[in-house]
Amino acid sequence: MVYFPSISRIISSSLRKTPNTHYSKLRFLSNVPENTVYGGPKPQNPNQRVTLTTLRQKYKKGEPITMVTGYDYPSAVHIDMAGIDICLVGDSASMVVHGHDTTLPITIDEMLVHCRAVARGAKRPLLVGDLPFGTYESSTKQAVDTAVRVLKEGGMDAIKLEGGAPSRITAAKAIVEAGIAVIGHVGLTPQAISVLGGFRPQGRNIDSAVKVVETAMALQEAGCFSVVLECVPAPVAAAATSALQIPTIGIGAGPFCSGQVLVYHDLLGMMQHPHHAKVTPKFCKQFGNVGDVINKALLEYKEEVTNGSFPGAAHSPYKIGAADMDGFLNELQKLGFSDAALAAAAAAEKIQTS
Repeated sequence: MVYFPSISRIISSSLRKTPNTHYSKLRFLSNVPENTVYGGPKPQNPNQRVTLTTLRQKYKKGEPITMVTGYDYPSAVHIDMAGIDICLVGDSASMVVHGHDTTLPITIDEMLVHCRAVARGAKRPLLVGDLPFGTYESSTKQAVDTAVRVLKEGGMDAIKLEGGAPSRITAAKAIVEAGIAVIGHVGLTPQAISVLGGFRPQGRNIDSAVKVVETAMALQEAGCFSVVLECVPAPVAAAATSALQIPTIGIGAGPFCSGQVLVYHDLLGMMQHPHHAKVTPKFCKQFGNVGDVINKALLEYKEEVTNGSFPGAAHSPYKIGAADMDGFLNELQKLGFSDAALAAAAAAEKIQTS
C-alpha cells in the first residue's frame, strides 16, 4: 500500500509531459509485455468489421457474399486474413471436430468454446454461431436465452437456426425481436435427419421444392437477414433467391444464390483423414490438398525424431554461457550427479560442434 502514492505521482508526472513520453512510460504497465514470445493482442479496427449493413450493400450491388465455417482460432485467423465476409461457427463441429456421425450430440457449452476461440482469431468477418439441437425448440424463452448466450458468452455477432416448422419460425421471430440478428437455414437441415430419413437433398419434387421457397419466405418474414439453402437443386435455389429480398447463402445449392458457404476443412482438402473422408459432401470443391501436406509432414517428423536428426542445433536455440556452464557442472559434481554432469558436458560439446 505504501507504494501507491509514488506510483500515482509517476503517472501524474508523465501525464504532464509530451504524448510520446507519456506512452513510453505507461505502456510498461500493460499486463502483456511488448516483446513477449507469442505477442500481445491486436487492436480491433471497427471500420474494418463486416456488419449487416456491409452485407446489405453487397447484396444490393449484386456482389457475391463469402462465408466459411470454422471452429477454432487457427482457422479463424486464416478466414480473417483471406477477407471472408462471414465466419460461421457451425454445429457441424460435432462431426468434423468431435468425430460424431451427426450434428445432434454437440452441446451449447461445447459450441460456446468453439465460438470464443473463433472470436479471438477473426476480427473482420461477421461472426455467426449455430444454435445446437435441443437448445431452442422447447419455447421462445429457451430460444432467446440460448441466442443471448451465444452473443454474450461466445462473442458472436449473430446466430443461425435450422428449419421452417412453425415453432422454428416463431423462435426466429422472438430472437430478432430480442435484438439479435438471425440467419435461417432451409433445405437439408442436419438437425432434422430423424424426420428427413438421413442426410437427404430437399426440393427434388414439386411439394418439396415449393416448401423450400415458402419456408425461406417465412424466415424472411420473421426478420432473418439471410437464409442458408443447403442441398437443393439449383433451379429451386434460384427461385428462392429471386423471391426473397434478403441474401441466400448456398451450400450444395448451385451458383444462383447471393453467396456461398463451405466448411474450412472440406475446402482445404483434409479428407485424407478417415473421418473427414466419411463426412465430406459431394458438392464440395477442394481448393487445396492440405491433408496430403499434413500427412507428409507428420511422417517426416516421425522419421527425423526416430533417427535422431531432429532436433539439431538449429532447433535448440536456448544457450547457456561458458562460465555458467562450468558453474553448472561444478554444482552437479558437488551434488553427486557425476553422470548428469558428463551428460550435460557431452550435450554442450555436440550442440556446439554440430
